[in-house]
Amino acid sequence: MFVGNLPYFIPAPPSLTAGYPTSAFASIYKGGMTEEWEYPQAQGLYNPALETAACGVGFIVNIDGIASTKIIRDAEKLASRMKHRGACSCDNDTGDGAGLMAAIPHNFYSALLQDEAGVTLPSPGRYATGIFFLDPTHREESEQLFDDFTASHGLKVLCWRNVPTDRSQLGDVARGSEPLMRQVFVGAPDDCNDATFMRKVWVLRKQATHKLLRPGARFYICSLSTTTIVYKGQLTSDQLWTYFKDLMSPDFSTYMALVHTRFSTNTFPSWERAHPLRLLAHNGEINTLRGNVNLMKAREGVMKSAEYGDTLSQLYPVVEPNLSDSGAVDCCLEFLVMAGGRTLPEAIMTMVPEAWQNDTLMNEEKRDFYRWAACAMEPWDGPALMTFTDGRYIGAILDRNGLRPSRYYVTKDRVLVMASEVGVYDTEPENILQKGRLKPGRMLLVDTVEKVVTKDEELKLQIARSRPHSQWIKEQISMQNLYEAHEGDLASEPSLSSEHMNGVVVDNENAAMMRTFGGDRRLVMFGYTIETLNMLLLPMVTTQKEALGSMGNDAPLACLSEFQPLLYDYFKQLFAQVTNPPIDPFREKIVMSLACPIGPEGNILEPNAKQCHRLFLENPIIALSDLEVIKATKHCGWHTCVIDITYPTCEGVQGLVPAIDRIAAEACQAAKDGYQLLVLSDKQASPDRMAVSALMALGATHHFLIEERQRMKVGLILETGEAREVHHMCVLLGYGADAICPYLVFETMKTLRAEGVLPNTFSDKDIYKNYIAAMERGLSKVMAKMGISTLQSYKGAQIFEAVGISEEIIDKCFKGTASRIGGVTFETLGKEMVERHQLSYGNRECDTLVLRNPGFYHWRSGGEKHINDPVSIANLQDASRTKNKSQYDKFKESTMESIEACTLRGQLELVKLENPINLSEVSALVLHI
Repeated sequence: MFVGNLPYFIPAPPSLTAGYPTSAFASIYKGGMTEEWEYPQAQGLYNPALETAACGVGFIVNIDGIASTKIIRDAEKLASRMKHRGACSCDNDTGDGAGLMAAIPHNFYSALLQDEAGVTLPSPGRYATGIFFLDPTHREESEQLFDDFTASHGLKVLCWRNVPTDRSQLGDVARGSEPLMRQVFVGAPDDCNDATFMRKVWVLRKQATHKLLRPGARFYICSLSTTTIVYKGQLTSDQLWTYFKDLMSPDFSTYMALVHTRFSTNTFPSWERAHPLRLLAHNGEINTLRGNVNLMKAREGVMKSAEYGDTLSQLYPVVEPNLSDSGAVDCCLEFLVMAGGRTLPEAIMTMVPEAWQNDTLMNEEKRDFYRWAACAMEPWDGPALMTFTDGRYIGAILDRNGLRPSRYYVTKDRVLVMASEVGVYDTEPENILQKGRLKPGRMLLVDTVEKVVTKDEELKLQIARSRPHSQWIKEQISMQNLYEAHEGDLASEPSLSSEHMNGVVVDNENAAMMRTFGGDRRLVMFGYTIETLNMLLLPMVTTQKEALGSMGNDAPLACLSEFQPLLYDYFKQLFAQVTNPPIDPFREKIVMSLACPIGPEGNILEPNAKQCHRLFLENPIIALSDLEVIKATKHCGWHTCVIDITYPTCEGVQGLVPAIDRIAAEACQAAKDGYQLLVLSDKQASPDRMAVSALMALGATHHFLIEERQRMKVGLILETGEAREVHHMCVLLGYGADAICPYLVFETMKTLRAEGVLPNTFSDKDIYKNYIAAMERGLSKVMAKMGISTLQSYKGAQIFEAVGISEEIIDKCFKGTASRIGGVTFETLGKEMVERHQLSYGNRECDTLVLRNPGFYHWRSGGEKHINDPVSIANLQDASRTKNKSQYDKFKESTMESIEACTLRGQLELVKLENPINLSEVSALVLHI
C-alpha cells in the first residue's frame, strides 16, 4: 500500500482507512511503528537502514561576521527558491524536511529570556543552547533527567523555554508526529575556559543521546552548541519560517544561515531526520556508508585520547544508531573535530578527499597529506555536496567526481552566497565581486574570525603544511620493502605431474590423467567447470579483459540451482539508482583508484607518523610470491598468522558452524597477540579436510573482529582456491578482505601452459600481469556502477543484496546485508560443500576424470535449467510459422516450467478468495489513497 510518497509494505486493514487521513499517518498497523515519531521496523521489502534522500542546500554568510536580520530574510528567500528540491506528502502540506542552522542570535535570546524568565544570559561563548524534541507525556521527566545529567558533568542548566510555533499550516502527516519543542540554555562554570566548555558541552550532548533514551519516550537533541542553533522539522521550505515564530522576529539577527530542504526518496521522512544536523547539511548519498560505519565502530578498539582519557569510551558509539547516511557523516565529522585534534576544514578534507592518486599536476605536499590521510581513514564516497559550519567556519565541499551542483556569489558588500541552484539571491550585477561553481573535490570556506574567503588550493596547502606529512609517509611500507627484507630464496611451485597433491600421489603412469581437465581434484571441489576455464579465465589471461556477455543471464538464481552453486552466486551487486549517477571508469579514470593501505591502523585521534605504518598495495590481488613474502615477513617487527579455514571431512555438515566459530576465534586471538596480518587459507583442503567457503569464513571473521574491536589491529588476506571471477573478488572485498591470492587460478594457468593451451611464451609474470589487468578493469567497472571511485571505500562497504540466504547466515557472516526472502541455511550450504568434496575425492574415480560442465552459460541437456531453452524456442518458432494454437500452448507450458525453475516470480501462486471483494470497498480505499 502507498500513502502519498510513503511506502507501507503491509496490507491495509479496514481500521487503517477509518478516520483517514490523520490516523493513517499517525500510526501504522500492528508490526510497524510503535510510536508515531519512530520508524517502522524492518518488514517485507522495507528496511529503515536503507533510507536515502536528495536535497537542496545553501548558505549565506557575512564574511566579516556582522549580524543582521537581512541574513535571515535572504536565507528565507534562498530556501523558498529551492522548494522544488524538497518534497511533500499527498496532503501537500507535509514536507519531507526543512531546516536552518544559524549563528546564535545572542541579543535576541538575551532580551527574550530577561523578559520571559528574568534570566540573564552570560556573554557569547559562555553558554550553550539547543532545541530538544520531546513528547508531552514524558517532558518533565526528560528535562529533569537532563538537568541532573548536566549537573553530573559540572555544568548547570540556566533555563528551559517553549519554542513558540504556529502549527496551523502543518499537514496531517506532520501534525500527527509533531514533537513538543523545548529549548535549553546551559551555562559555563567560572573556572572553565571557552574551549574546555565547548568540549564539555559536546560530551554532555553525546552522552545524553546515548544514556537518556527510554522506550516510549521521545528524546532528540537537534543541536547543543556554544556557537550555532538549529531550527528544523518535517516541514516544507516555506513552512519553516512561519512555523518557528522566532525566525519571524525582527530582532532575530545573525551573521550566517545554512538552509536545507529534503527530498526523502521513497522512504519515510521524519522530524528528526530533517537537516541541518549538528555540523553539516548534505545533498547527496554516501554509497560506502555501511563500511564506513563498521570501520568507525572497529576503530573504537584502537582510539585513545590524552584529552578525554578513560572517558573516551563513554562517547561510543561514534556513529549513533538509526541515523541516515547524512547523520552518520555528521557524527564522524563532529568526532574528528571535537576529539581528533583537527579543525573543521581538515576533518572534512580527510573524510572527503579529492582524486589525488592519478592527478600528476597536484602539489606534492597536498598529495602527501592525502596519502597520509588515506592511511588514517577510508573516504566516505558517493555523490555529495556537503555544507558545514561550526560558527566560525562555514563552507562546502564537493565529492571527487563533482556529481552535485554548487554555485556561489561573493558580493562587494562582503556577503557570500552558496546554493545548489542559481537564482536564489537577488543583487545588482555591479555588486557581484566574484561568482563561480565548486569543482570536483574542491572546498569553499569562509573564516568569519579572520574575515576571509579562503581559496581551495591555499587552504589545503596550509593544512598540508601544518604537520610534516611528507616526512611521515616515508615510513609507509611497500611490497618492495618486504621483498628486500625477505630472507632466503622464494620457493618454486611444485609440478602437478610429480608431486603429492591434496592427498593423491601422482606417478608417471597416471600423470596424463592428473592434467587440469581430469586430475587437479581441487578444481571440482571449488566448483570450477569447463566454462570457468574456457569462457572466463583463459580470456582474462590472454586478452587482459574480462569476458563479456549480453542479453542478460537466464540461468536459475543460486537458491534455485541444482548444481551446488558457490556462496558468491547468492549475492547481487547493487547499482546506482535514483539521483545517484554511475561513473565511466575508463573515461573518468583519473578519479578511480584500486590502491589502498592494509594492515593495522594507528590511533586516528592523534595524527602522527604511526598512521603510515601500513602496507600500501597498488591493487588487492597478490601473486603467489607476494603471499610467500608476506607470510614470512618480519619487516618493521611485523608478523603474519596463517589460519587454516578447513576442517576434518569426517565432521561433515555438522562441522561447518563450529569451524567458522573456531576460525573467527583464532583470528581474534591472533589480533590480541600482536600479529599484524592474518592469512585465511584453504590450501590444506584435501581428501581428509574440507574447506569452509572463503567468503563465509571471511565475513564471519570480519564482523567478529569488529564486534570485539580488534579489526583495525590486523589486515585480512585470503589465500583461496575458490575465488577466480571478478564477482567473487568484489564480494570478498565488499565483506572485508584487504588482499586476495587466488592461488588455484595461477597454478591452473601454469598447468594449461604446460599442456600447450597457453603459449609457452607466457611467463609466470605475464600470467599474473594479464590476469591482474583484467581484474582491475572488472573491479573498476563494478565499483563505478555504484558511483564508488576508490577501492579503499568499497572494501567492507557490503554493496550487495543477498537473494536466497537465511537470516542465521546473514547474522553470523554478513551482518547488515539485505536478504528479503530468506533461504538456504548452514545445513543446506554444508550439504552442498560435502557434495562437491565427494565429487572431488569420492571412491568413484570416474567422476573426477573430467571437469563438470553443467552449462551455467550455455544450455546443455541434463545440465542447468535456462529460461530460453531449445524446447521453448522450437515451440515458439513452430507456433509462429504455423499459427497453431496447440504449439503455442506447448510453448507456454515449457516456458512456464523454465520460469518456475529459474526465477522467483515462478515460485508465486495466486491464491483466490472464495468470495470476491465488494467493489465499493475497493473503490473507497483507492479514493482515500
